[in-house]
Amino acid sequence: MMSDFRQKIRDKIKERWSDWRGDYDDGIRWPRYVAIAIAGYLLVAMVMGVIWSIEPDEFDVRTQAFVRVKELDADIVTGAVTTATLINVSDTLLHKNGGYLSNDIFPPGVWLDNQPHWEYGVLIQVRDLSKAMRESFSRSQSQSTEDKDLAIAESRFNFDHNSWVVPATESQYREGMEFFGRYLARLVDAEKADAQFYARADNLRYWLSTVETRLGSLSQRLSASVGQRRINTDLAGDNSARQATAAPREMEVKTPWNEVDDVFYEARGSAWALLHFLKAIEVDFAEVLEKKNARVSLQQIIRELEATQVFVYSPVILNGSGFGVFANHSLVMASYISRANAALIDLRELLSKG
Repeated sequence: MMSDFRQKIRDKIKERWSDWRGDYDDGIRWPRYVAIAIAGYLLVAMVMGVIWSIEPDEFDVRTQAFVRVKELDADIVTGAVTTATLINVSDTLLHKNGGYLSNDIFPPGVWLDNQPHWEYGVLIQVRDLSKAMRESFSRSQSQSTEDKDLAIAESRFNFDHNSWVVPATESQYREGMEFFGRYLARLVDAEKADAQFYARADNLRYWLSTVETRLGSLSQRLSASVGQRRINTDLAGDNSARQATAAPREMEVKTPWNEVDDVFYEARGSAWALLHFLKAIEVDFAEVLEKKNARVSLQQIIRELEATQVFVYSPVILNGSGFGVFANHSLVMASYISRANAALIDLRELLSKG
C-alpha cells in the first residue's frame, strides 16, 4: 500500500513536471515563431521590392488616346492626344508595379530608393505640362479666361508628393486626373465649345522653354557625378547685370556619392514622361511642325530620349571616372539628355521663324 502511495506521488510529480516543461517550451517557441514570421515577411518584402522596382513600359500614345476618346463616344480632335497622354502618364505613375511609392512608410516601399526618384522625375514633367495646358494650350490670348477644370487639376498635381495621410498624395493626384478627364470630355464634345486646345507655334514654344530648362538642369546634375570645376557664367553677356550676393569666379560642383543614383533615376523618369508627351505633341501639332519644317527636329529629340530608357544591366548605378576602368552611368545619361536639349533649342529656333 505504501508503494502504491509512493507511485502516485511520483506520477503526480511527473505530471507537474511535464506541465511545467510544456509551459517552458511554449515560452521558448513563441519568440522563435515570431522571429520566423518576421524573417518570412522580410523575405517576401525583398522579393516584392525587386518586382516593384521594374520600371513601366512605354505605351502607344495614339492607341491610348483613341481608347479614351471612344469611351466618351466621340472622335479625336486637336489636343485630345496630348490630354489623354497626360492622363495616361499620371495613371501609370499611380498604378505601376507597387503603385505610388514615394510616400510609403512600410517595407518594401520604404526601402526602395530609386523608384521614388523615378516617380519624382515623371511628376515634374506632369506638373510642367499641366501648367502649360492651363496657361497656354487652352487659352486663345493672355487675357482670356483659364479653363476651370485645368486650373483645379494643376493645383492637385502640385500637392506634396510625400504625404501619406490626410490627405494622401494618391487621392490628390487621382482628383487631378479626374479633372483632366472632365476637360477631355468637354474638349471632344462636338456640341460644346467651352473647352479648347490651341495648337499654335507660340504655345508650343512656351512649353518647350520650360522643358529646356529642366533638361539643362538634369544634364548639369548628371555631369557633376565626377566633380567639375566650373567658371561662373551667371552674368555673362550683360555688363549691367547684377545679382543679390557675390559668388566665386570658379566653383567645385560634385554630386554626393550617395545621391548619384537618385539623380540618375530622376532623369530617367523625367525622360520617360517627356518621351510620351513629345510623341503626343507630334500628333496634335502636326500641321504647325510641317509648316515650320520642324518635324524631323522633334523626332530627333524623341530618338535621344528613347536611348535613355535602355535596360540597365548593372545592379547598381556605377560612378566611375570619365575615362576610368568602370562605367559612369550618369555621364552616359547626361550625354543623351544634353543632345536632346540641344535638339530642343534648335526646334524652338525653328518655331520662332515665320
